[in-house]
Amino acid sequence: MKFPRNAKLLRSPFDIAPFAAVFFLLIFFLLLGALLPAPGLALQLPKFSITGSATDLPGTDKPTVAVAIDSAGRLFFASQMVTEKQLGDELKHAVATSRNPLTLVIQADEAVPYGQIVHIALLARDTGINEALLAMQPRIVSTPNQP
Repeated sequence: MKFPRNAKLLRSPFDIAPFAAVFFLLIFFLLLGALLPAPGLALQLPKFSITGSATDLPGTDKPTVAVAIDSAGRLFFASQMVTEKQLGDELKHAVATSRNPLTLVIQADEAVPYGQIVHIALLARDTGINEALLAMQPRIVSTPNQP
């Protein structure tokens, strides 16, 4: 006995509505994700305003460790908020595990008093880091090809 076949493979034209719904949801979630705040510390670094060529900027070819100080005076090392004692311990550990001399890069907000920056540099010197540099916003240099 032969049974009649009622199923047709494509009865109706291709239905786009489910795909459009998924597409709009995807766009919605991507836009919503773009509005989320990015993790990190908002620092307003001082601007580089000294005239001269770009070749006379201080820098180092040694390995570096970075310390950030926000406008409230809080210390951050390795993306973690630390106390002054913890910072000293972390810097001692970094010096002990490094084969080469380290340079401390201080990323301080413009509102941080100069005395606190010097205090951190002296703390680093006590742990064995003899060179400290202050991070600044890079100066925009116009080249002859740019207006």
